[in-house]
Amino acid sequence: MAILKTFKGLRPPVAIAQEVASRPYDVLNSLEAREEAKGNPYSLLHIIKPEIDLPADFDLHSQPVYDKARENFDLFRKNGWLVQDENELLYIYAQTMNGKTQYGIVGCAGVADYMNGIIRKHELTRKDKEEDRMKHVRVTNANMEPVFFTYPAVPEIDEIVSSFVGNHSPDYDFTASDGVGHHFWVINDKNINQRIVSLFSKVPFTYVADGHHRTAAAALVGNEKEQKNPHHTGNEEYNFFLAVHFPDNQLSIIDYNRMVKDLNGLQVTEFLQRLSVVFEVAAVGTTICKPTMLHNFTMYLEGQWYSLTAKPGTFNDADPIGVLDVTILSRLVLDDILDIKDLRTSDRIDFVGGIRGLGELVKRVDSGEMKVAFALYPVSMKQLMDIADSGNIMPPKTTWFEPKLRSGLVVHELD
Repeated sequence: MAILKTFKGLRPPVAIAQEVASRPYDVLNSLEAREEAKGNPYSLLHIIKPEIDLPADFDLHSQPVYDKARENFDLFRKNGWLVQDENELLYIYAQTMNGKTQYGIVGCAGVADYMNGIIRKHELTRKDKEEDRMKHVRVTNANMEPVFFTYPAVPEIDEIVSSFVGNHSPDYDFTASDGVGHHFWVINDKNINQRIVSLFSKVPFTYVADGHHRTAAAALVGNEKEQKNPHHTGNEEYNFFLAVHFPDNQLSIIDYNRMVKDLNGLQVTEFLQRLSVVFEVAAVGTTICKPTMLHNFTMYLEGQWYSLTAKPGTFNDADPIGVLDVTILSRLVLDDILDIKDLRTSDRIDFVGGIRGLGELVKRVDSGEMKVAFALYPVSMKQLMDIADSGNIMPPKTTWFEPKLRSGLVVHELD
């Protein structure tokens, strides 16, 4: 059963919480981070993207960059920009986007749960990215950013959260520049914390929704510390790492779409003919068109939208990977027709998160940068969990969760 642990969080004073809160390290590059943190000494980007405080020609993975993260973390502590709570607590972190609010429990997950498969994942991680975040965790001795988990909803936990937020004003409450609202409550009631922890101990598995590399790094550093401690008891703080746990019934996955630079030497008529062998193909006009259901795709090609519905027999409903629309498209179109064999390495394909809208597909095809674009129906939470439960891994660029968690509202130290 899953571990959820209270902890003494490091948090910013209310007056600067919005300025401290930043986007995650992996959604913006160094130049974007420099611009975003310009004129804002409170931004957590000074810790999670510390290269912004060093010359632009610095190797991002050199030791001075990680040392700068530690230096800036110490500065935040000294200046009172991050202050530790006196007691071990849980927190509630809610986000509002497009009129919908989702409520997560902020607490520590267990390193042991990651190692023994209680925490389940659906994406592969890259060793270089793992090592980058591991170095950051080692040097700061903290989880500076939470990871985004989901779990099978527990009605009583939902009721406790609903009651608490209904009777308490949020400790932090702001709307970020992208229009997403962020609301944060400190649960200062010991009995409520204990009840949530007890209820959570009956949750069989949790699932990484977003932040696979941060999850791996946090767990692997905790495991390292265990191996190096001859007096290890299992209760040390390094046995746990920072996560926000959202019930699965409050989350939705956004589509993750594909664009290709060429038709692999085919004329448009030839390409459409090849598609018609495995799809029901219908031209649907020039107005942006979204897929309507699983196994239905829409395609934009030379100013025209098409509906593509996979024909019966072209996929296996009993195969948790084979039934995914990303797999169907990859196998029947990208591989068989367009000769794109490896989505991770091919320079002929690009991916666009649905948060940017299908207008982005039109723009890039009409510009001549891309030849054809495919819009996919979003993966469901059930599909994600089924795949993680089966021990399988989703194809690259399958899930896109929005809104992203802001970093800096609470930090977890490992000692």
